[in-house]
Amino acid sequence: MTLDAPLTNPLPPPAGLVAGVDTHKNTHHVAILDLVGRPVADREFRADGRGYAQVIAFLHEHGDVARVGVEGTGSYGAGLVRALNAAGLTVIEVARQDRQTRRRRGKSDPLDAHQAAVAVLAGTDTAIPKSGDGAVESMRILLAERRSAAKARAQVMNQIHALLITAPELVRQAFRHLSGQRLVNTLAKTRPGTIPSPDPDVVARQTLRRFALRYLTMQAEIDLIEQQLDFLARQVNPTLLSLSGVGPVTAATLLVAAGDNPERLRTRASFAALAGVAPIPASSGQRTRHRLCRGGNRHANAALHRIVLLRMRHREPRTTVYFERRRAEQLTDRDIMRCLKRHVANEVYAALLNPAKDHPAGHELRARRQAIGTPISVLAQSLGVPYQRLRRLEIGTRADPELERLATLALDKISPPQDA
Repeated sequence: MTLDAPLTNPLPPPAGLVAGVDTHKNTHHVAILDLVGRPVADREFRADGRGYAQVIAFLHEHGDVARVGVEGTGSYGAGLVRALNAAGLTVIEVARQDRQTRRRRGKSDPLDAHQAAVAVLAGTDTAIPKSGDGAVESMRILLAERRSAAKARAQVMNQIHALLITAPELVRQAFRHLSGQRLVNTLAKTRPGTIPSPDPDVVARQTLRRFALRYLTMQAEIDLIEQQLDFLARQVNPTLLSLSGVGPVTAATLLVAAGDNPERLRTRASFAALAGVAPIPASSGQRTRHRLCRGGNRHANAALHRIVLLRMRHREPRTTVYFERRRAEQLTDRDIMRCLKRHVANEVYAALLNPAKDHPAGHELRARRQAIGTPISVLAQSLGVPYQRLRRLEIGTRADPELERLATLALDKISPPQDA
């Protein structure tokens, strides 16, 4: 015979407790365990402000809850995480069970909440969640809006080209020689009228004009979003924006990946794994090898890729030297790119933890140049660099150690002007 498990815990629970939460759109299920894994209590709550307060009261009612494991901290559990953090509770992000485990053990809200608490006790598949209560959360919202607008803009451009392929010959001939932004601006200035007409020529021109106006609307939204992202990024971490190849959108993407509390990433390796640039061991027997990681935050991975591409395009000195050295070691260009992305990830991680507010070296260089009386355009021309690059260094918006060294050497060779 088999006996049913008792419904209540016959032994008094220890002083410390842990909790697990299975989150959903409308409800959250909370399970409390003692420190040896025995169930203490579980209950379901509504996923709203009142329900969050009831969850906190439920946890305090049963004793001292040391840690709370929450599934889906970046989606359905985001509001609960903010409420738990405000209440002073330690929140742990718990990964959802894979399909194989769920198939073996079954699935229900109480079981999932219980397994979340067990994961907290075991310390497996857990992490510190993003706080989601600062300027970085605002960047996440703006980036989501920008991706939507950029997707709509690209779709409109594709529709313009598709319509021009099948449009009447007179319409095709009128705009065949144009492309890109010139095509859009020209279409937006046309005046085909608004009177309904059965003529395909007129309808095509009217549709093309509406497409162009929609494209310009999306472009204006993107420009406004990027201005807001630039303002927030400079307010949160100007050091990150000062790195070579990092613009407002790239900086915001990396900041969002790290969250409002980047200190939760304890090592450079943890940030590299988050961005998907840490190689994964794939050794077997006497063969030692690594494979490419296709996990992690793919937006952050793409941002690091853009940084490397920009540094290579503008021949950033360190990147060029590294690329040539690794190519001499018989590495392929793709492998070198992967190595460079890891090096950039380490540089970004240092900037995330040290968001300096100013770059005094650039200001000192500017003061010295002005004291000598050398125009910035003349100095930039003598160094063979664009004027804007030297200006960004001087006003402190872009750190450039190599350019700073070259500019200092050039100023050393310039003697002060003689007094009349």
